[in-house]
Amino acid sequence: MADYFVGAKEYFPGIQKIKYEGPKSKNPLSFKYYDPDKVIGGKKMKDHLRFAIAYWHSFCGDGGDPFGPGTHVFPWSAGVNCKMEAANNKMDAAFEFFTKIGAEFWAFHDRDISPEGENPAESEKNLQTIVAKAKKLQGETGVKLLWGTANVFSHPRFMNGAATNPEFGVVALAATQVKAAIDATIELGGSGYTFWGGREGYMSLLNTDLKREKDNLGRFLIMARDYARKQGFKGVFYIEPKPMEPSKHQYDFDTETVIGFLRHYGLDKDFRMNIEANHAELAGHDFAHELETAAVSGFFGSVDANRGDPMNGWDTDQFPMSYYESAMAMYTILKIGGFKEGGLNFDSKIRRNSVDPADLFVAHIGGMDVFAVGLEIAQRMIDDGTISNFVKDRYASFTSGDGAKFSSGGLTLEQLADIGTKAGYGRTGFTSGKQEYLENVLNSYLLGL
Repeated sequence: MADYFVGAKEYFPGIQKIKYEGPKSKNPLSFKYYDPDKVIGGKKMKDHLRFAIAYWHSFCGDGGDPFGPGTHVFPWSAGVNCKMEAANNKMDAAFEFFTKIGAEFWAFHDRDISPEGENPAESEKNLQTIVAKAKKLQGETGVKLLWGTANVFSHPRFMNGAATNPEFGVVALAATQVKAAIDATIELGGSGYTFWGGREGYMSLLNTDLKREKDNLGRFLIMARDYARKQGFKGVFYIEPKPMEPSKHQYDFDTETVIGFLRHYGLDKDFRMNIEANHAELAGHDFAHELETAAVSGFFGSVDANRGDPMNGWDTDQFPMSYYESAMAMYTILKIGGFKEGGLNFDSKIRRNSVDPADLFVAHIGGMDVFAVGLEIAQRMIDDGTISNFVKDRYASFTSGDGAKFSSGGLTLEQLADIGTKAGYGRTGFTSGKQEYLENVLNSYLLGL
């Protein structure tokens, strides 16, 4: 990977390559805990964490919210009237940022990197032009594409959904974008392609044919998979669960819901989960719950690293700041052998009033440090074994005797009931789960004790 890239113009002047300076450093533009080449559990930190930068929030998010317009001024578009020129400038700025922050991956939506044209053909031509530039920059810098996707939710034409839209013409227009975005992902060597059902859901059942919408969504995903495979794509398809917002109910509500959907439509061999922390919270789940659910079901794929605000019930996409959350997340990820094709993508945005260009670096530095700490804690948990051994012992009754027969399917219900009758009530079921003890153990790991 290049030390860092600067195109014809430097968009983040005065900011050099971000380096590891250790926890005692007072320099806000340095890593305190993320040491890319430090070996943890036999693998370098950077290879465990596979950090990616989300193009949409970092280079498109202008700080606008429902109560006011954007507050962030982008130097790559200021004073530029041509949309393609601004897109080219933005790509230079992005790769400057990727290399200065030291992220080896990035992710994008089609409309993040190139503007929509007057018609689908012009839109695709715009995308192809910018993809050619991105491919050149990837070759020069060593930065790789984690995954691509299509934005089929922002334009007003998608107000009633894309693949689930009640108008067939909109479904066809969504296909033009998805096809082009898949082509772009293949051209850039992306290891994944993601579907987020931004408006694939309903606002009211009074005007919704729920069965038709779900069938159409399943059919659309099958067509997209088949097209990509025919074009030679060998990567993973991701679904990113989210329960609501902007829709009242989205068909990708949470991991369990999506797994059932994928199995129902025969997509379970090709699709995995892209779990987002903030979406888990909106579904009423812990981030760790969604990760563990995907992992134990064989559907874990990639992660959108961010957080929500429990006092603010919408998708705030803040940068991760909790060592506890990152430790629990990395514990699950390490237990299943780490990332395969996926990674930690910062689907996070700086706040509306964070208008200094350096704020984008500081935010990512903080998030990368948090997951570096989480990685070290998770490895400590695994190496020590206190928690995993406790869990193993707690379920030991299923590893021998009648418990083992039950686990292997060797008992009928009558036989199982007979065992219960003979055993009687006694004190069965009153063994302590020791939750408080285990929480104290976890806190000791957090403190490095």
